[in-house]
Amino acid sequence: MPDTSFAARISDMIVLTPDEQDALARLGERQRRLRRNAVLLSENDRLSELFVLKEGMMMSYVLLDDGRRQILRFIFPGDVLATPALAYTRSPETLMALTDIVVCPFDRSVMATMFATTPRLAAAIMALDQAERVAMTDRLAAIGRTSAKARVAALLLEIRDRLRTGDRRIGNCFVLGITQEEIGDATGLTAVHVNRMLRQLEEEGMIGRGGGRVTLLNEARLVRTANYIDRHAAIDLGWLPALA
Repeated sequence: MPDTSFAARISDMIVLTPDEQDALARLGERQRRLRRNAVLLSENDRLSELFVLKEGMMMSYVLLDDGRRQILRFIFPGDVLATPALAYTRSPETLMALTDIVVCPFDRSVMATMFATTPRLAAAIMALDQAERVAMTDRLAAIGRTSAKARVAALLLEIRDRLRTGDRRIGNCFVLGITQEEIGDATGLTAVHVNRMLRQLEEEGMIGRGGGRVTLLNEARLVRTANYIDRHAAIDLGWLPALA
């Protein structure tokens, strides 16, 4: 089995054949290291490659006409980046490192080969991309329809669940890894409003904070407050053909 978080995520969903394992290993042959706050791709940069995030944490965002930043998603080890390269020649988003990172670039033509030679693997990768799209849809709906407290609660749960996909040892206490400003840019709130909502969640006994860590003290209530669904845990690939 290729020793990557991406391979681990895929193998959680399907049993991999030797050919599929080899294909995953080839995706990790090249590596690029970037420091915290480095930009991997800027909005409107030319696209020719996709990437797998091997280590660290990133975010994607767009800049609005008034100069504000809208964070689209946070990116964790095992995620595929720059998937718009499959449809466009220029990036619709900026990809920036939130920590020191390692990414594995591969040419977009590799996906064409994968569809032809390992279609089950290509389908699993597309399923992961759909999970990201649905999670982003949830956040968009929340910005338009739910309270500030619900938005912040949902993001805390989402980050904990995504961290857990890479490290099953993570329980209800985790390093958040993002600032209140970044939470605000992801949820459509100001940093001051985010701080108020975090304090409210603490006062209501749903979370605890200290030393840069967040503890989910009453996860069931937090889930109800956020109306949260873990979209990655709900992926169903039962429709894929069984191994011969």
